[in-house]
Amino acid sequence: MNIHETAVVDSGAELDPTVIVGPYAIIEKGVSVAANTEIGPHAVIQGITEIGTGNKIGPFATIGGPPQDLSYKNEPTKVVIGNNNLIREYVSIHRGTVRGRGETLIGDENMLMGYSHVAHDCILGNQIIIANGGTLGGHVVIEDKASLGGHVGVHQFSRIGTFSYVGGVSGVTKDVPPYMIVAGTRNRMRVSGINHIGLKRNGVSTADIKKLRGAFKIIFLNQELLLKEALDSAMKEYSDCDLVVHLVDFIRDSKRGIVRSFSEEE
Repeated sequence: MNIHETAVVDSGAELDPTVIVGPYAIIEKGVSVAANTEIGPHAVIQGITEIGTGNKIGPFATIGGPPQDLSYKNEPTKVVIGNNNLIREYVSIHRGTVRGRGETLIGDENMLMGYSHVAHDCILGNQIIIANGGTLGGHVVIEDKASLGGHVGVHQFSRIGTFSYVGGVSGVTKDVPPYMIVAGTRNRMRVSGINHIGLKRNGVSTADIKKLRGAFKIIFLNQELLLKEALDSAMKEYSDCDLVVHLVDFIRDSKRGIVRSFSEEE
């Protein structure tokens, strides 16, 4: 086990022999780290935190700290992190609350850039990118392969759909539908189109992209239809497309409302 002599690792922590721990890192009791994970200098890992294989954790990252929630009273909540994530310098990830789901979950192959923050009870899927300074409030859910630009702020309980892209310095206060490109602040948040480049890069067929674009026009461009009418119309026209079905289901399940206003600006 490659643990630097200046690192402080509690005897109650469980580290695979292949784990690398850098200078002055602190790993507390209750932490478990699986094979081939690297923990950078001055990183702090606390509480009940489970970290999978092949992760790279940067300098001064803080993982498993108590949630910034006034209801928290030292209950044994936790953080669970999957495999092959890149967690850069000064990232903070807080464990869950008993009023929430009791755990903060991060999947596989995500990139959390410097100074980004994942608050209590968040759920992140796989292959997500959060650029520098991105901030997630508590209970945020982000689906697979979504991307957030620099200094994006996401309000608690909001959802970010799969393959969506949120432009930098945006303020997200409503749910961001899957496959959409959005940007803006609060009531100025706008949809500018589908993320066709991201979809093509990930092997989505031209036929499915065409159907998704058709559904987009019905749901987001036809302002004469009520949202329920637009969703029913999109399903009637494109029910054979899994992407459209997911888009419609995501919107129907929204508790906060969705970003629907359209902007022609990319």
